[in-house]
Amino acid sequence: MASSPPPSPTSYYALLQVPETASPQDLRQAFRGLSKRYHPDTTVLPPAEAAAAFQQLQQAYAVLSDPAQRQRYDAQLHPAPPLRSPIPPPVAPAPRPASVRRDLSGGEWLALLLLGFALLVSLVLGVGVAWMRGVELVQWPSWWSEPVVAAGLDSGAAKMTGLAP
Repeated sequence: MASSPPPSPTSYYALLQVPETASPQDLRQAFRGLSKRYHPDTTVLPPAEAAAAFQQLQQAYAVLSDPAQRQRYDAQLHPAPPLRSPIPPPVAPAPRPASVRRDLSGGEWLALLLLGFALLVSLVLGVGVAWMRGVELVQWPSWWSEPVVAAGLDSGAAKMTGLAP
């Protein structure tokens, strides 16, 4: 029953040859198999070497089989990233990109032309309909007590502009 001594592992998981996600049953099974291989009474290794290897296996199993000790060991094995301070350092505002001016495309010009034309047609249509109905285009608000006649306007000009009472 020739056995080589266990390599000096970097973690208890490597010593027991199990993944870090191993269940308690997997740990026990791995420990039992390795303890048979490295127990001083059943190995062909020199007694001092066998005792040291078996003692390492026992220590690894003792730590990993206890949930509290295993949690502390895992925290030491994979330290948490340092906590950031609650106040972040001041960040310089990102430079604003320079405004890129470009010529309008043909489609944009057409859209602007159509919008302007629609505005002009609706204005002419609104004024034309009001004129045909005989509605005054300029009326004084109801809360205005007496219209003010501009200096220098005759009564005809005042009537035309709607400034005469």
